[in-house]
Amino acid sequence: MDAQTNAWVARDGRLWISTDRDAPRGLVAVADPADPATWDPAAWTTVVPEAEGAVLSDLALVDGPDGDLRLLAVHAVDATDRLSVWAADGSGRLADVAVPPGSIAGVSAPPEGGTTAWVGYTDHATPPSVLRWDAGDPGALTPWEQAPVAGAVPDVVVTETHATSADGTAVHLFVLSLEGAPSRPRPTVLYGYGGFNVSLTPGYSAQALAWVAAGGVWAVANLRGGSEHGEEWHRAGMREHKQNVFDDFAAAGEHLVAEGWTTPAQLGVFGGSNGGLLVGATATQRPDLVAAVVCSAPLLDMVRYELFGLGRTWNDEYGTAADPEELGWLLGYSPYHRVVEGTAYPAVLFTTFESDTRVDPLHARKLAAALQHATSSDAPVVLRRELAVGHGARAVSRTVGLAADQLAFLAARTGLTAR
Repeated sequence: MDAQTNAWVARDGRLWISTDRDAPRGLVAVADPADPATWDPAAWTTVVPEAEGAVLSDLALVDGPDGDLRLLAVHAVDATDRLSVWAADGSGRLADVAVPPGSIAGVSAPPEGGTTAWVGYTDHATPPSVLRWDAGDPGALTPWEQAPVAGAVPDVVVTETHATSADGTAVHLFVLSLEGAPSRPRPTVLYGYGGFNVSLTPGYSAQALAWVAAGGVWAVANLRGGSEHGEEWHRAGMREHKQNVFDDFAAAGEHLVAEGWTTPAQLGVFGGSNGGLLVGATATQRPDLVAAVVCSAPLLDMVRYELFGLGRTWNDEYGTAADPEELGWLLGYSPYHRVVEGTAYPAVLFTTFESDTRVDPLHARKLAAALQHATSSDAPVVLRRELAVGHGARAVSRTVGLAADQLAFLAARTGLTAR
């Protein structure tokens, strides 16, 4: 596994470096560029050691109240971020900062020094915010700024639970609801991504909150392929191990059913881009598990994905069809190649964007046609085609329109009605 530097800060001629060298979950080391002896990473001095069960994601350097240097370190545990204070000389941890369960979207301090730092924060019910940290009260954060939102935020209860995947791996889930416990099965959306080292940490989502406010359940699964547990977790869901991601997602759905949150007739799955591949694979591998699929800007023909858009840049994540062994990996799960005539497939909404230079809309068109031809059920398979918009950011009006159509489709197929 190649080592990489994830972040660094400089002060007084020294560098504090976040790295996964010989530490898959990350550590912070200090080096003096003026000292040739420390040009070799093996000579770096560890300041924040690798933590069991926690992944280092960010750091900032601040002044202590007595002029000593301190590090603020962000670690993720089961996709929830923690913030702690360390002595910059390596003498150990000084304090844990009280942060509500959520996501820290960066921590920063003035490069010229100072005893104050700013922490970006969000969770499932808190819009993006900035919190202030001060060395005079190292265990606390105070509100500084928060993005405005339209309307009241529902009183969401977040339940954390774990499913067991096919090979025994524990898969963490966030489950959002109004009750906090499954009093009866409800229409449920299961969301996932599972790739490219992307971690699904808690974040404010108007789409998820609208679903929960209407009485539904929204679940987010932390699948292999992401970065929730470090680079090893990422690699366990890429290339020849990609099927692990789909097994994790299926296990998450089965867990929601077994725990009484939902039923297969009330379960919808939702994903986009690499997450579109995820739910496309779910539709073709486990059509019995779900009632509805929203598959947005997806990769679905994995034998030819390299020939279009930016596909050729992703063969380190998926493998290449030019190699016979790797072609076997791709054919093993490629949703377009897994369609079987006469199968009762769930309802599927494909959403595509005609100016998408990252994932060509042809993927969704091909699988939509294949499923329409093959399915033995009367559940609709439909394609929503949007002009003059690409893979990423869009106007707010278009974002709202797309989200409304996706939620309406899921509601109609899972039985959600407004409370």
